[in-house]
Amino acid sequence: MFGIVRPCTHRLSEGLKAEWMAHLCGLCLALRADHGQFARIVTNYDGLIVSVLTEAQTGPVPTGRRTAGPCPLRAMRTAPVAMGEGAKLAAAVSLVLASAKVRDHVADRDGMLAHRPVAAAARRVAAGWDRAGARSGAALGFDTAVLLDAVDRQAGIEALAVTGTPLLVVTEPTETATAAAFAHTAVLAGRPGNAAPLAEAGRLFGRLAHLLDAVEDQRADAEAGAWNPLTATGTPLAEARRLCDDAVRGVRLALADAEFSDGKLVHVLLVHELRRAVDRAFATDSCAHRGAYGPPPGNPYAPGGPHAPGGPAAPPPEPPRPPRDRRGLIAGCLVWAGLACTCQMCCGTYEGPWSRERREGICSQADCGDCCECCDCCSNCSNCGDGCGCCDCDCGCDC
Repeated sequence: MFGIVRPCTHRLSEGLKAEWMAHLCGLCLALRADHGQFARIVTNYDGLIVSVLTEAQTGPVPTGRRTAGPCPLRAMRTAPVAMGEGAKLAAAVSLVLASAKVRDHVADRDGMLAHRPVAAAARRVAAGWDRAGARSGAALGFDTAVLLDAVDRQAGIEALAVTGTPLLVVTEPTETATAAAFAHTAVLAGRPGNAAPLAEAGRLFGRLAHLLDAVEDQRADAEAGAWNPLTATGTPLAEARRLCDDAVRGVRLALADAEFSDGKLVHVLLVHELRRAVDRAFATDSCAHRGAYGPPPGNPYAPGGPHAPGGPAAPPPEPPRPPRDRRGLIAGCLVWAGLACTCQMCCGTYEGPWSRERREGICSQADCGDCCECCDCCSNCSNCGDGCGCCDCDCGCDC
């Protein structure tokens, strides 16, 4: 699950959370349906934006959803998932870009990929993903050659980059690839007038993806002796931050020039969550989901404690709950992995992986700070200048 747009579901209203999960699951199932079970490994948070953009332009249609069966990533529940051309385009783009990521790791000799047999196998997998993505893209009228060309040019550009090389020269192939993918959603949606602004939004989104990846990996790359665009070009973090902030503003302005039937989720992901992604990468914002699994350690009999002399009376015990069928070890482990991957254990309510008891997420037990302040969305809409109306989050405040 790689990607820079990783919203904490606690910040989304119930409606937007359901939409976001529908597109995420739709991408995963489109990969399985067209390319087999193993292809689902390339499901990523950024790829689903292509699906979101397509539906935001067409508006909801009766054939745009279907009910999927139980899945460990949904705590073994059924759910409505997105389907159609948007999900298929997202799958094709995800395959090609994932193959580029694999080849990049092979070139950097990361981890097990430093061994020739493993690297050779990884290259074969990447080549298969390229062919599969090309087939799917062609069926939608999208030529993935622009993505493959960008991937091929990237290696040459990186080889020539030296101190003083403009950083945007290095990010150009990624910008070109994402611009093409974003623009094609306008073709699928039958809104040709949106192609230009969405191409601009995609170009800047690609710039952000490249820069934020470089920022987050710079220290690890230095320790491993791997290539990093910031280090190679001698770009200071302050300049990288400036470029990222400019890109976030540019995406917002480009989206304002596009027409959507329902652009609320697009706005939340590509305006508010992009800003948070930049803050997260530069360590100016953090999620406060931490250490909230129970009361802090201490002496319950100390003054002020619940069992101290003269202290407050202990609450009456809760009535016993009806027994529920427990899951087995393996099924519980699968459900636990799904809950952890989808942030459900942090936010909202969920069933215990093994006990099936209803539990509250960590957010309900701790002060989530900026991570879960849905009103932060409302306050920043005034800065957007478009009255996005994305603060239907039941936060209980007067925004």
